[in-house]
Amino acid sequence: AMAWRAAPRAARLLLGRRGIASCIDPSTGLTEDQKEFQKVALDFAAKEMAPYMAEWDEKEIFPVETMRKAAQLGFGGIYVKPDVGGSGLSRLDTSIIFEALSTGCTSTTAYMSIHNMCVWMIDTFGNEEQRRRFCPSLCSMEKFASYCLTEPGSGSDAASLLTSAQRKGDNYILNGSKAFISGGGDTDVYVVMCRTGGPGPKGISCLVLEKGMPGLSFGKKEKKVGWNSQPTRAVIFEDCVVPVGNRLGAEGQGFSIAMQGLNGGRINIASCSLGAAHASVLLAQEHLSVRKQFGEPLANNQYLQFRLAEMATRLVAARLMVRNAARALQDGREDAPVLCSMAKLFATDECFGICNQALQMHGGYGYLKDYAVQQFVRDIRVHQILEGTNEVMRMIVARNLLQG
Repeated sequence: AMAWRAAPRAARLLLGRRGIASCIDPSTGLTEDQKEFQKVALDFAAKEMAPYMAEWDEKEIFPVETMRKAAQLGFGGIYVKPDVGGSGLSRLDTSIIFEALSTGCTSTTAYMSIHNMCVWMIDTFGNEEQRRRFCPSLCSMEKFASYCLTEPGSGSDAASLLTSAQRKGDNYILNGSKAFISGGGDTDVYVVMCRTGGPGPKGISCLVLEKGMPGLSFGKKEKKVGWNSQPTRAVIFEDCVVPVGNRLGAEGQGFSIAMQGLNGGRINIASCSLGAAHASVLLAQEHLSVRKQFGEPLANNQYLQFRLAEMATRLVAARLMVRNAARALQDGREDAPVLCSMAKLFATDECFGICNQALQMHGGYGYLKDYAVQQFVRDIRVHQILEGTNEVMRMIVARNLLQG
């Protein structure tokens, strides 16, 4: 029973602390509207996610019904236009919501962020017929989406992807495979980057596939360190017939679509890291107060006080960077892609360090699955790898600084 008590502790702490002045208060600087949907997301995380976070992880459950409940609150298409069922909120609003939800279950929120990115891509780059065909059922999470860019042989070097689509009349014949696809096999819609032209980024197009199309199949479910509440599989195309009407945008526009999606994806995944780090700081704070060693609470130890202060400072710095990048992307600023890369690099590195330090503060207890802090550590480790590795983020920032 302890595991199910331990998991919601962070969420209870979040709920209990709301309204109390705190240097790490995530509502600082927000509008009244933003505070309201942050409260809705925090309440949902505390009541509908945190109590089940450990069970979903242990049993590798994809919590479809819980996500559909979240979609009823508008979290299935947060930055999708309202005419197709989206919430029409800003990138900053979206970041606030994913940060709040992630305090309840980081893995599930991270999948929801990928789903949101896919729906946004269809909403933004699809024609009216495509938007109305796909977006409403995705925004309600009646159906779920997966993003298919990475291949077994092309991860960081995404522009070298080999999955090919040969045009035959009104269809494309798709062959190849994608690796590490979140939701793969359990989701309904697949946004696939494939090669319709020559080598390099300009030969890539974007197709939307639906589960059940002949020639579409899936590999075995991968066993992962974290992110266990979402299945990950290879997605395989063997002479898969896809109507030309399922192409998003023009031929050759796929890589641009993929990268624009990832700008938002990077903010989203950084936001998920913020939520995990915030919850971990609260868990550490509580543990230091209740655990006694050498006759007094750990909270009286100055070394641990200083470490806690550093964790809080790094959390707030990361949050400010993520929200700054979200505003830049919303405003369409030229430097937005680089700011998104900087925020993703900084927040995912720092937040992993915060969660890891929180685990250390728990001592041996931190290494037990009865305590939520170890799951936050496992779930956010991969955030430094996906949506573009943090090494690639450094390349993007350096290139921007050195060009010209």
